[in-house]
Amino acid sequence: MSPVLFLSFQTTIIAVEFDGGVVIGSDSRVSAGEAVVNRVFNKLAPVHDKIYCALSGSAADAQAVADMVHYYMEVHSVEMGAPPLVLAAANLVKGISYKYKEEMVAHLIVAGWDQKNGGQVYGTLGGMITRQPFAIGGSGSTYIYGYVDSVFKPGMSKEQCEKFAVHAVSLAMGRDGSSGGVIYLVTVTKDGTKENIISGNSIPHFYNL
Repeated sequence: MSPVLFLSFQTTIIAVEFDGGVVIGSDSRVSAGEAVVNRVFNKLAPVHDKIYCALSGSAADAQAVADMVHYYMEVHSVEMGAPPLVLAAANLVKGISYKYKEEMVAHLIVAGWDQKNGGQVYGTLGGMITRQPFAIGGSGSTYIYGYVDSVFKPGMSKEQCEKFAVHAVSLAMGRDGSSGGVIYLVTVTKDGTKENIISGNSIPHFYNL
């Protein structure tokens, strides 16, 4: 009998805060074992107008968590009569991740903007919750810890954060065989969201950084 191959986001995801919002980025490769089954999958899942989850781990598990959080955020915003807080979405992800930690393989970074706390980034690995100025995840993240630690500086502008995210993901894509495709980038501010796709020759190479 052939072994069962699970679709996975062996991936690179990143989110970074700036004064007034957040930048979220990811690669787009989805794999099953050693096979690439999707080259251009968007791993940045909106759970509300200005709140996103960056997905890694099992594709089915991560998407299921994002779908559940999206549903609860819609209901929560109707009940409150106002847009939900980013922390509320992060707490939901934390609760689901912890409750099903033995059954699921999923790591989500929650990032977004709200009226109370501005731009926020939360890591939720293993059912914990920590707010960080930036967060990285996925198999490609192991290749770029040195880069992000050396380049990140508090108080970076929106443009600097976008450049930081693109360079980090492109470096990981150059080293990690499970990361690749295009770079999806979302910038969230009080004015809304801006989505961008970096592909082909627009993806920077490590020797040009």
